[in-house]
Amino acid sequence: MKSLDRTGAADTLKGGPRRGRGRQPFKGVPLPLLLPALLGLAFLILPLVALLVRAPWSTLPEQLTSAEVWQALRLSLVCATAATALSLLIGVPLAWLLARTEFPGRGLVRALVTLPLVLPPVVGGVALLMALGRNGIVGQWLDSWFGVTLPFTTAGVIVAETFVAMPFLVISVEGTLRAADPRYEEAATTLGASRFTAFRRVTLPLIAPGIAAGAVLAWARALGEFGATITFAGNFPGRTQTMPLAVYLALQSDPAAAIALSLVLLAVSIAVLAGLRDRWMTAS
Repeated sequence: MKSLDRTGAADTLKGGPRRGRGRQPFKGVPLPLLLPALLGLAFLILPLVALLVRAPWSTLPEQLTSAEVWQALRLSLVCATAATALSLLIGVPLAWLLARTEFPGRGLVRALVTLPLVLPPVVGGVALLMALGRNGIVGQWLDSWFGVTLPFTTAGVIVAETFVAMPFLVISVEGTLRAADPRYEEAATTLGASRFTAFRRVTLPLIAPGIAAGAVLAWARALGEFGATITFAGNFPGRTQTMPLAVYLALQSDPAAAIALSLVLLAVSIAVLAGLRDRWMTAS
């Protein structure tokens, strides 16, 4: 009995008994819950399996080595990376502002920051045109003062991808900042460091994992962006045609090529998920 008590106490100190060892799968799960759960699992997995089954494996190397594919892939990687860098540059300070500063309307600002997450991408593209288009409320001044035109250019692709991807970074970094102890920053300021120095030397190292996770999410979202890109930047090969746009175009004339391009994006998505396995794929 004493050994059992010690074992139970040890399990309690370690957060409870280790689960999964010697346990039957789905034991005790009510059938009315198990069947819909399995149906939902099949619903999510079946399209991916179908993509793999219908993939033109025999001609896949030829499909993926064509000049058009590499052109779209290179443009996608460049634009997604640039959009992520821009998101880091302006998104991390925004996340710090939301997490560490009290100001009137902070809840409204947070809602507006997260709005692109639920906004239809095509609507986001239209909004970008109204703001940054040649006749937009800001774009007209960019055109007349600096000769800068963003729509239907590679820079426009980066802007559209940043618009839809940056909220993922802001949410991730803000959550990490809220979980970090602000007393470290306060201690640094009491020792004579400025707020910016405390942020650069103390806060950034503390929240680096959250920044990395948010950057990966933003990069993946930017790589897969379609609606805002085609609306704001168009679909011009070599200039604005990214991989999702190439998939859409190929699906109308060459389904095998569309499947091959989709496999590339699927592989990238799996790689991103594997890179974030410590955050999402570990058992609690």
